[in-house]
Amino acid sequence: MNIKYNLSRKGQKELVLFPFDDYAFPFQTGVRLKLHSFPSNLDYRTRVVVPLGEPGAPDSGNIAYYGTVRRVGDEYWMWYLGNDDTPGWYQRLCLAVSKDGKNWEKPDLGVYEYNGSTHNNVCDFPLDGHLQACVIFYDPEDTEERRFKMSFESPKYQKCMGVAFSSDGIHWKEYGKNPVGSVFYEQSGGVKIDGVYYVTGQGDTGHYSPKGSRKLATYCSSDFIHWTPAACMGFTRESLPPKPTYYGGVNGSQVHLGAGLWDRGNVILGFYGMWEGHPSNDRHLIYMNLGLVVSHDGLHYHEPVPNFPIILGGEMKNDSPAAGHFPALMQGQGAENIGGETVVWFGLWPESDSNGVRAATWGRDRLGHMESYVGPGKDSFVISDLVYLEDAPAKVWLNVSGLSDYSRISVSVLDENFQTLPGYGREECNEVMENGYRIPVSWQRKLAVSCGQPVRIRVDFEGIRPEDVRLYAVYLDR
Repeated sequence: MNIKYNLSRKGQKELVLFPFDDYAFPFQTGVRLKLHSFPSNLDYRTRVVVPLGEPGAPDSGNIAYYGTVRRVGDEYWMWYLGNDDTPGWYQRLCLAVSKDGKNWEKPDLGVYEYNGSTHNNVCDFPLDGHLQACVIFYDPEDTEERRFKMSFESPKYQKCMGVAFSSDGIHWKEYGKNPVGSVFYEQSGGVKIDGVYYVTGQGDTGHYSPKGSRKLATYCSSDFIHWTPAACMGFTRESLPPKPTYYGGVNGSQVHLGAGLWDRGNVILGFYGMWEGHPSNDRHLIYMNLGLVVSHDGLHYHEPVPNFPIILGGEMKNDSPAAGHFPALMQGQGAENIGGETVVWFGLWPESDSNGVRAATWGRDRLGHMESYVGPGKDSFVISDLVYLEDAPAKVWLNVSGLSDYSRISVSVLDENFQTLPGYGREECNEVMENGYRIPVSWQRKLAVSCGQPVRIRVDFEGIRPEDVRLYAVYLDR
């Protein structure tokens, strides 16, 4: 199963159609999109899930979430960068584990000697230097020594990209011919698509800028050793002529460190640093929320709503005793659906201000919704791009709220020419009675869509109060 705008990714078991993805629902009338920022109120401004270590611990000074969260077995593993409370800047690769993404433990790994003891959560990564950032992949089907892969940045290689491998995610070995990149490159996210690794970041990637601003740029590799000789510039926020341009490396709107990525199969969501620099070019006056971008190929990105902050910096620095800058956040690699929630991990920027890793949460897949803005009796619907079922039936599910006796929703299935397929019309659609994260759709006795041609999914907002219905996602699965 796949969708027209992403035909290269065939054989998917599930498609996720988000209302903020205008490739998923290109045809719309009588509806409007609303994205949801975290936090929705200041009661949730402080959610430190991985705090600083006790005095004298390897991560007692500050914690930089220029790291990664991956699901390993039935646990979530977080690799983050810890700096102790001694003078200087020497970040080490640390590990935390969790069952639910919120309550984290720092395991006693026993592999790294610090202050005469190995009772700590520092990984065995003999870099012999400061670790600036890392993006980690988990490939359980690869050979044992390459199950875990790391792309990293370190002054050891003048901040050019290096790579390392591990059999267990704890003991790491550098690639013998590092660096694998030739230019300064700071990274924060990565995905694997059809056997190819994509890493996003910022740096001296050779893309024109009148003021040398930060952009989202991506390098790719099929073997994690040989990387593309040039990066793909996928997203920029700077003003290009004839708009006024601002000079200086700090000033203006920029993209900080690429984006932390979440691969949902037919669409990739990215969480990026919304760098807003002061005209004085004073780094202390930078403020930075986290924004949302969408991609369908891992290379080119766009914002569903330009300059919309999906995670607000706001007053989050109020509880950080080291904070010496305007409110600013930094993203890492990590977003997951866990139970009834979507969780995205992030930290404070710069690293010296960060007192731990934090978690932003929404209802499951409820980053935004589509709603009607017209009254009853007027058309209010969305229609998807073509879905290719590949000769196998697919069930349809809704992530929806606001349904009541006065507010309804119906789903119909159309052919390539926008004609309703027999038996799958609005009249045959059984009423969707429940609100929830994954509510099944059926048509009389049909529990799944089964036909030998491409189809489109149409969703109508109905009732005397159609504006009460909120559609967060449509799912199709085997």
